[in-house]
Amino acid sequence: MSDPSTPYADALRANAEGGWTRWAIPAHQDQPGRHPALAALAGEGALAMDIPMFTEGVDLPGPGEPGPSPFARSLALAAEAWGARRTWFLTDGASQGNHAACLALRGRGHHAVVQRSVHTSVIDGAILAGLRLEFVLPHVDLGLGIAHGVTPGDLDAVLARHPGASGAYVVSPSYFGAVSDVAGLVAVAHRHDVPLIVDEAWGSHFGFHPGLPRSALSCGADVVVSSTHKLAGSLTQSAMLHLGEGPYSDQLEPLLDRALRTFQTTSPSALLLASLDVARRDLLVNAANGSLAQSIADADRVRSLLVEGGRYADPAPSILDSPDVVGLDPLHVVVDTSSGGLSGYDARTILEAQARIHVELATQSVIVGIVGAGSRLDADYVAKALHALPHRAGSGSSGGREARPIALPPPGPRALDVREAFLAPAEVVPWDQAAGRVSADSLAAYPPGVPNVLPGEVITAEVVDFLRETARSPYGWVRGSVDPLTDHLRVVR
Repeated sequence: MSDPSTPYADALRANAEGGWTRWAIPAHQDQPGRHPALAALAGEGALAMDIPMFTEGVDLPGPGEPGPSPFARSLALAAEAWGARRTWFLTDGASQGNHAACLALRGRGHHAVVQRSVHTSVIDGAILAGLRLEFVLPHVDLGLGIAHGVTPGDLDAVLARHPGASGAYVVSPSYFGAVSDVAGLVAVAHRHDVPLIVDEAWGSHFGFHPGLPRSALSCGADVVVSSTHKLAGSLTQSAMLHLGEGPYSDQLEPLLDRALRTFQTTSPSALLLASLDVARRDLLVNAANGSLAQSIADADRVRSLLVEGGRYADPAPSILDSPDVVGLDPLHVVVDTSSGGLSGYDARTILEAQARIHVELATQSVIVGIVGAGSRLDADYVAKALHALPHRAGSGSSGGREARPIALPPPGPRALDVREAFLAPAEVVPWDQAAGRVSADSLAAYPPGVPNVLPGEVITAEVVDFLRETARSPYGWVRGSVDPLTDHLRVVR
């Protein structure tokens, strides 16, 4: 096992116990008695550790110490744990890493080849960077209504049509735990002399246990964006950006460093940074002491109990049949609720109301549950609650899928580049007048946050209907929408 120490978190705790009179920001100045509401919300310990950057002995070397600082040591330990040449801690989520990666790619050229189902933050980053995007369409599971990834052959074809790309950008795993052939994608990208960037937001735990898929870095990815808070256990909004040991690392490192300085706050949260230090340690410890194996076993037991019950179809064969999927993350549990006689939205509503079970994601046809790496799940309780869900009238019978198929609409044709459309003069029109117009916004059904229409794409009636249905569902919303119910859309004038 790699070094299980936590230099930054330990230094932060030691500083909090130092008996300081704080004559600096933040304004609460570790005075819980003067700020009782904040102390009750966050805890007195959190206030004591909520310190600004440039603190000696924490993110700077201590007085008289030659260095490196505790913060620098924690970054080095994270790079070692994930097998990176260099790692950066992020306090604005994986979105910040995607923004920085896009700006870094712009330093290599004007356009990049990107999986069409990337997170909306990649599109935002391309707009900010002035990076023109050429898209590789993902494969869509029409039965489950979900998009997976891209094959090496798909990527090869698009890179061949668009030579001179600054990089290739893919997602693995998907929100549903589907893992792409990252090693094959790396080989294709490098054959075209471009680095491969992998948005591995949902796979920060990969590679820490033999029962988990290989990490993108171990497959040769050049840059990996890791949403550490999702399954690896750091606090919400904390993430990491990893640079691989590849043929482009010398060129990419200064580009990423400059790009991150552009997007990083100058007041990062010490608590978020410390949680990344602790999450790295916990992954190593949980892998060594069997806790991570227990997490995998709990998720496997839920799946087994659902199959044994006979009500729900096993979605794994359908997902694995997709040509772009080479494996599944065992900590993502996809439940095909439509085969059990009700929608994912209904299942989520009833599970929350009657069983106090909160699930990660609901769509029209599935729910997705997540077991955190090192966490435990009462598999028997969850399976029992799923079997107790009612059948909805008109939703089909047990073992039969809903009569109305799930429609994940294809994107409309492109009319303008994303940045050109985003910055163009625009107007807001009612939803029933939007079809056929060119979108000025990126609109993404959330979750999972994959853009259904991009700036510069022609809006189709099917996309409008899908987004409005999402906005009216109990748990869906449309990121980028002019109004909550998507009654209006912003289009190029």
